Amino acid sequence: MVTLAILETGLPPRRLIPEFGRYPDMFARLLGQDIIAASYDVTGGEYPERPEDHPAYLITGSPAGVYDDLPWIGPLKRFLGSAKGRAKLVGICFGHQIMAEAFGGRAVKSGRGWGVGLQDYRILVREPWMDGADHVAVPVSHQDQVVEQPPATRLIAGNAFCPIGGLAYEDQPAISFQFHPEFDPAFAAALIDLVADRLDDPAAARASLERPNDCARVGGWIRSFVEGA
Repeated sequence: MVTLAILETGLPPRRLIPEFGRYPDMFARLLGQDIIAASYDVTGGEYPERPEDHPAYLITGSPAGVYDDLPWIGPLKRFLGSAKGRAKLVGICFGHQIMAEAFGGRAVKSGRGWGVGLQDYRILVREPWMDGADHVAVPVSHQDQVVEQPPATRLIAGNAFCPIGGLAYEDQPAISFQFHPEFDPAFAAALIDLVADRLDDPAAARASLERPNDCARVGGWIRSFVEGA
């Protein structure tokens, strides 16, 4: 069975960890513990010895920005570059942004402000690892966005707030999404509470999370991509 290693790029708010766990715990619940082989805290300099030590890597979300002057950002970009074509890559939120930066795109803090709650994304290109959905509703929590698409990528998902919401790479087995399929709605609501004073309508953002979501569907897509030929 193809297995996945998690590249952990930060922690959730500490007061939420006892209830919801760290990001690897969230992905284990989404994808199944059987598919996850290991987790590496790249903010602390943890990496496998070689990119090919695992057949696939998932880069998590982070409170950091890809443009931040942090000592672990450069090594992560270099690791992703060295993994190109040697392992499958999946990026989520910050992972989506750092992959774009590592492979020739650009991410910035967006003037559109915070994206929070449940957002609908149109599926623009249907990939072989997807089902027939033409849109998905998935939690988001971000200020940063990819604003320049890397070369050799297909835009596969987006919406008016975040046009470059999902990418599939044409020159390597790699995909990435701005949204968070691993987020439990209660966790996403707790994140809204932390930034409520910076939002125009936090109540509406919280209420959006009561709608049905497509987290399990997107989790199935990721698993299908990782396990596919």
